[in-house]
Amino acid sequence: MSLDGKVAIVTGSGRGLGLAYARELARRGARVVVNDIDADVTAEAVATIEASGGRAVGVTAPVGPTETAKELVDTALAAFGRLDALVTNAGVLRDTVLWKMSDDDFDTVVTVHLRGTFTTVREAVRHLRQAGEGGRIICIGSPTGQRGTFGQTNYAAAKAGIVGMVRTWALELRRAGITANTVVPVAATAMTATVPYFAAAVRAEAAGEPMPAFFRHDLGFGTVADVAGLVAFLASDAAAQVTGQVIGVGGDRLQIWTHPEAALTAYREGGWTYDALVEAWPTTFDGATQSVGERFPELPAQFQPANP
Repeated sequence: MSLDGKVAIVTGSGRGLGLAYARELARRGARVVVNDIDADVTAEAVATIEASGGRAVGVTAPVGPTETAKELVDTALAAFGRLDALVTNAGVLRDTVLWKMSDDDFDTVVTVHLRGTFTTVREAVRHLRQAGEGGRIICIGSPTGQRGTFGQTNYAAAKAGIVGMVRTWALELRRAGITANTVVPVAATAMTATVPYFAAAVRAEAAGEPMPAFFRHDLGFGTVADVAGLVAFLASDAAAQVTGQVIGVGGDRLQIWTHPEAALTAYREGGWTYDALVEAWPTTFDGATQSVGERFPELPAQFQPANP
C-alpha cells in the first residue's frame, strides 16, 4: 500500500533521522515539506529527495513558535493542495546535570521538543478536522522519555510530555479519523556517534558494512533507515486503526511500550499512615519498585573500546 497522493510535513528533516523519514515518505509516493533552521541544509534535503524522484519543498524556520507551525501547514497546502500526515521530529539538546542546568538550557529544549510538537500538531489538526478526510500524527519520542537518562532533565521532560499529549490526542481525534502515535527510535546518529558503547556499530555504518548482530538484535540499535519504515507505515492507510501507541524501533527490533500501569496494589483499612508505611514498605512494596535509566548488556569483548 503506497502513499501516492499523500502530503506529509516532517519537522527537523534536514539531516539524520528526520531526513530519513522524509526520504522514505517520498519514496513511498508522498509529497513532503521538509524543515530545518539552516537554509542550506533545507535546500540540500529538498534536492536529495528530488534527485531520487520524489517531490519536496522546504521551510527554513525554528520549530516552536505558532508562526512556524502556520507556515509549515500553509506551505503544504500552497505547494501540494492538501495535508495528510505530520511527523514532529525537530529537536535540540542541552545536556547537563540538574544543579548546573540553566533556565535557558531547560526552556530551549522544552520549547523546541514539547511546545514545537504542540504548536505544529495543533495547526495540522485544525486543517485535518476541517478537511474531514482523517490524517496521521506521528510524534518522535525517545527512550529517555520512557526511562530517564543522566544529564537530560529537559529532554526527558519534553519527551515524556510528548507521550502524554499523544495519548490525549488519540482520544480527542478518534472521531475525526485522525490517528496519533509516538515513535521511539534507536539509531546511529550524530549523538550516539560520541558514545563509546556504540563505537563498533558506528564504525561499521561509516564503513558501509553491516552492523554486528549484537547491536541490531540484542540492543535493537541500527541505522536511521531502520526507523523510517515504521514512520511510513504509520502515515499510511494500513495503520488506520493504530492510535495512541508508543512504538519503539531500531535495528531488527520493534517494541510496543506498555502504558503506565500499577505494578502493585495494596489496601489497608484506615489508609496508609506514616507508621504503617515504615512497617510495610520493606516486605510489601520494596520488591515492586521500578528501575530507572536504560540497562545495556555488557559489550562482547570484540566490541570493547580500545584503551587509550
